[in-house]
Amino acid sequence: MCRDYLRPALLIFGSIGIGVVGWSGHALFLPIALGFPVLWSIARTRSVAALVSAGYFLAASRGLPQGVAAFYSSDIWPGLLLWLCASISFVIVHAVLWTKKTGTRPFRYLLGAVIMAIPPFGITGWAHPVTAAGVLFPGWGWWGLSLITAGLAGLVTRIWPAVAITFAGLWLWSAATWTDPKLPEGWRGVDLELGVSLGREAGLQRQRDMIATVRGAANDSARFVALPESALGFWTPTVERVWTGALRGGAATVIAGATVLDATGYDNVLVAIDRKGGSSILYRERMPVPGSMWQPWRFLFGESGGARADFFANPAVSIGAGRAAPLICYEQLIVWPILQSMLHDPDFVVAVGNGWWTTGTSIVSIQRAATTAWARLFAKPLVTAFNT
Repeated sequence: MCRDYLRPALLIFGSIGIGVVGWSGHALFLPIALGFPVLWSIARTRSVAALVSAGYFLAASRGLPQGVAAFYSSDIWPGLLLWLCASISFVIVHAVLWTKKTGTRPFRYLLGAVIMAIPPFGITGWAHPVTAAGVLFPGWGWWGLSLITAGLAGLVTRIWPAVAITFAGLWLWSAATWTDPKLPEGWRGVDLELGVSLGREAGLQRQRDMIATVRGAANDSARFVALPESALGFWTPTVERVWTGALRGGAATVIAGATVLDATGYDNVLVAIDRKGGSSILYRERMPVPGSMWQPWRFLFGESGGARADFFANPAVSIGAGRAAPLICYEQLIVWPILQSMLHDPDFVVAVGNGWWTTGTSIVSIQRAATTAWARLFAKPLVTAFNT
């Protein structure tokens, strides 16, 4: 009787440990997440497979309750509710697809991996084990993605020890030779520590301070300067005139986050302000944060508001003589935005975020680790800019 309970308990606690360590915010720890499919496959019942899935996902996304509480300036209960609700899709997919039949198990797991990578389930497809491809196969691109996909299938079969040993060898080799993605030539990413005030304090002095920050970065011979998400606040004609006038004839083009508001809602965007005094909306976020930003249920009740989601729009944008894969905040935690961008073979990746609400959690570190892994997989330079 004791053994009947011990095995499931060990699997569940093991999945929790894998979620905590694999998604601790260090890129080189991402391959630990590959232990999840092994534990999922050796569960003997569907209910245990569901609990293993829940343990992994909840542990990997453990910073969400505290972050949501900070975002809404409330107690932790709304965050706990969102945390549990977000795990439902992951748990349901892996519970439904679990099977005792060893012959079909690899196909079932791969189907689950695909489902959790693309909308609609991929909208909350955090902590996807395939993200480890950039650590195990840096520079291999789509071949590396194919190999880790095949490896995931192998990890849910009887030969999983051999697959795990192979992955461990690749992991050790990668760790010994690891280098972070290089910065694109002529680029500078500026990290800020302005907390909750970024994007909310819209006074002229804040804009002048930002302009001074850009000029300081441009003095380091940067031709392009990236600022974090929401750095410009609301993108209005007045703000546009302030920035284009200040940067006209300057040394650098600025890529910065802003919010474009209209009667039905808003877009979370990247704005480009060039040295000739021109400006344009460079990119509209494909997947805003569900719940806090993207609220599609409003339309069911005839209400407006919330951020718009452009799921498969503008995957690559032109900046100067190159093409960039832009990722804003939440897009760095899920799979399909970066893969869609890489189908267009961009020259580099631009990742920005505003993580003031994640203080005390590892969310921003996880964003950086995931983005770093994807950039290394496809051998793309990476520029980042975060506010904390």
